[in-house]
Amino acid sequence: MMEDVLNYKFKDEGILLTALTHSSYANEYKSEGVVCNERLEFLGDAVLGFVVGSFLFKTFPDLPEGRLTKIRANVVCEHMLAKKSRALGVQKYLRLGKGEELTGGRERMSILEDAFESIIGAIYLDGGIEEAERFILSQLKDDIFAAKNSHHVLDNKTSLQEVLQRSSQSPIEYVVVGESGPAHNKLFKVEVRHSGKTLGSGSGRSKKEAEQQAAQAALEALHVE
Repeated sequence: MMEDVLNYKFKDEGILLTALTHSSYANEYKSEGVVCNERLEFLGDAVLGFVVGSFLFKTFPDLPEGRLTKIRANVVCEHMLAKKSRALGVQKYLRLGKGEELTGGRERMSILEDAFESIIGAIYLDGGIEEAERFILSQLKDDIFAAKNSHHVLDNKTSLQEVLQRSSQSPIEYVVVGESGPAHNKLFKVEVRHSGKTLGSGSGRSKKEAEQQAAQAALEALHVE
């Protein structure tokens, strides 16, 4: 059961069900009052940012703001959250519409990331900030310390450039392919391209953060440790 994997027992199991419900499924069953996980995702994203930011602030009192921001960006990103979601087996429990199911939505990175954030939102609503914090840190604490100790992780764009220039002099392009959210809290989606191919994509609250995430995704796709 999903609750066993999450190590959290919901008082209201309906909240967990909503967290696992993609908009494509909710649209197909709108007449039955099915609600998708988008609002929970919004809440979970805010809780995740607060918990990780607070942990970084308290744990690394000597690190400057810029370094803390880079560590957070490398941990709270689409690729990382989707990986955590997949490791928990969340994809097996997702409620997807027929079209999304047929086109591989169960393994789509953006859907897995959204589901992870939605689960955080559900745990927060059901059990409060302490339970949400316990879950988040159980999933991400090791990765936070790894990011803090790894210069490679903290500058993915430079690392990617070094890797690609070993065999090619073609330029690397970072292209903004999407923007969402209000002006004061925009989310940017960026793709990194090289020699006519898209190597990775990432999202972030700034273009620079999104570029770092795209570079990280490209490095992992290229199996660069």
